[in-house]
Amino acid sequence: MAENRDETGRLAPPRANGTAWDRTGGNAPPRHIAIIMDGNGRWAAKRGLPRTAGHKAGAETFRKIATYCKDIGVKYLTVYAFSTENWKRSETEVSAIMALLKKYLLEAVDTMERDHIRLHFFGDMTPIAPELRRLARETDEITEHLSKDDFQANVCLNYGGRDEILRAARRFAADCAEGRQKPEDLDEAVFSGYLDSAGIPDPELIIRPSGEQRLSNFLLWQSAYAEFYYTDTLWPDFDEAELDRAIAAYQSRDRRFGGVKK
Repeated sequence: MAENRDETGRLAPPRANGTAWDRTGGNAPPRHIAIIMDGNGRWAAKRGLPRTAGHKAGAETFRKIATYCKDIGVKYLTVYAFSTENWKRSETEVSAIMALLKKYLLEAVDTMERDHIRLHFFGDMTPIAPELRRLARETDEITEHLSKDDFQANVCLNYGGRDEILRAARRFAADCAEGRQKPEDLDEAVFSGYLDSAGIPDPELIIRPSGEQRLSNFLLWQSAYAEFYYTDTLWPDFDEAELDRAIAAYQSRDRRFGGVKK
């Protein structure tokens, strides 16, 4: 894929017609992109490989796409790594996913400050192994020392959209019981502050590879006005060119947020 770069030398995504858009003319990639990383198992099966090989390939794709998002000016990338329902998979597959996560976190601890990449987790971390929880806390501490203007990757781990809403509702109810909140003061802004994504803008673009066309319990609250992009490409095969196509499709959408175009 030929690289298009702006006057600063950073990669510039294409317009819908396939040419690079002018970043100084008001066009820019979405500030927040979310991706359901789907298709690892099918990718492996097509090659006669164990599902764990697909997850390994998918982890490398995440690394590559996160770097590309940072380079082209995306501010937030949120990925669906492991859902609350994924515990139903075999112990071998779950262990492989957790081992890949440990490897990624160990690398992140060493490189986050150097690369100016913030890392944050969405989801209920309680059932996660203590060592992984410790590494996640360490990345949180590093993130706090980095500039809020730096690129941020959000990893959804043991995450479900309904579970996130329930946990937020329980926290708000507990604050009401202890006199810190009043039920009548609850609005969307207040409730958003109790979600895992507190302080992070909602995604403008949600991408699902692998041909499936459903949310699968991903960012149910935050996706209210997101644009969706579906592709048959399996996640391990998802590359910069596919992301460019998703961004170009997003740029061609007429986003009215329930209003009427003037």
